[in-house]
Amino acid sequence: MSTQNLLLFLVIGVVAGWLAGKIMKGGGFGLVGDLVVGVIGAFVGAWLFGLLGNTAWGTLGVLLTAVVGAVVFLWIIRLFKSA
Repeated sequence: MSTQNLLLFLVIGVVAGWLAGKIMKGGGFGLVGDLVVGVIGAFVGAWLFGLLGNTAWGTLGVLLTAVVGAVVFLWIIRLFKSA
């Protein structure tokens, strides 16, 4: 993975984590926490979209996939946190 791809991956992860926090009306987890949520969300989103037979194309598609995955990931975290 090139440095440019790694930076893009990290930026998309931070943005996806931040957007997911706003969508789920959370307080956010800070820069590192949002990055972790966004990166895990990207994997969750890719897996979910893969189950449906869809793939993300382009930066906007990858961001959308990561945000959807991060929202699902945050939802699951909050299920276990409130239990």
